[in-house]
Amino acid sequence: MKKLAIIGAGGMAGYHIAGFRQAGAEVIAIADVNAAAAAATATKHGIEKSFGDVAEMLSSLTDLDGVSIIVPNKFHAPLAIQAMRAGKHVFCEKPPAINAAEMAELKAVAEETGCTLMFNFNNRARPESYAMRGYVNDGSIGTINSCQAKWVRRAGIPGFGGWFTNKALSGGGPLIDLLHMIDLGMHFMGYPEPAHVLARTYSDHIDNKAFKGPWGIPDNAKGVMDVEAAAHGFITFKTGQSLAFQISWAEMNEREECSAIFQGSKGGGMVRRLFGIDGLDETAEDTCKLFTVENGLHVNRDIKVSLDETMGRERSAANFVKTLEGEETPLNTPAEALKLMQVIDAAYASAASGAPVAL
Repeated sequence: MKKLAIIGAGGMAGYHIAGFRQAGAEVIAIADVNAAAAAATATKHGIEKSFGDVAEMLSSLTDLDGVSIIVPNKFHAPLAIQAMRAGKHVFCEKPPAINAAEMAELKAVAEETGCTLMFNFNNRARPESYAMRGYVNDGSIGTINSCQAKWVRRAGIPGFGGWFTNKALSGGGPLIDLLHMIDLGMHFMGYPEPAHVLARTYSDHIDNKAFKGPWGIPDNAKGVMDVEAAAHGFITFKTGQSLAFQISWAEMNEREECSAIFQGSKGGGMVRRLFGIDGLDETAEDTCKLFTVENGLHVNRDIKVSLDETMGRERSAANFVKTLEGEETPLNTPAEALKLMQVIDAAYASAASGAPVAL
């Protein structure tokens, strides 16, 4: 049985803990710079030990196999490196780092130490994504030529002046925060090598309290607001494939949508969630469709899967444990994460210069 610990006492910890336990691991500790928060989360989830210092936890728990990291983006890479240098496997929240240079260092340390390094690209672990990947793998889709990746919110700014809106802490706004669908599209496409990125970012509504999200994150009147509200762009790949993206926290859309829709040489596909009025309420809609030709007729086939209200978060964490146990292959790799962060960096650079960026 693998023994794991959590770094970060926030709300996402519950998903990691549940997924680890479902896969048969034991969660033995939680650490947070706020020792009281660590103790409270440990008590809530029945975890024996809590720490206010990560170094103390890593040194004192000699039987610890790995950690998950759930902290502001700036601290993902330093904590992952600290843990791997201590011989611990790492499962880290997205984004992998705040830029590609940090991700390249993470990849190098993972290779040097032999530690497993994975990231919570949880949308890959949704039942819809597993099902669609099956059609990609069995040849039903053929070669995916193009993809449209979207995560748009009409009112989804996660607090004003907190770490999410401070580029030094977050690395950027929705483009880096909601990179899930770019990742999912590239996952379906076989994670090809990016060639060029052209992008634009927009700051409309970023300081308008009417566009705040519903998560209850407190505002900080003295905080920083230096990130984008929306990003649109186009990626070409060295294989000839392409991907268009639209990502926003605050933009004039009908409703919140996250989707990856693609077109292939034999068929196409859609994995989409339309969120409800209050998030995952009765008005939310999940769609998984295969677009194909059968007996000379054009067919839109509904792919039926079980509902996962965690959007793959628990299943993604379980995959980390099953990878360590040798029962499954990893849903993502450091090499893929590096390509993704290169695309994000290039999108921000293109938006700043107004010109395409070659990779």
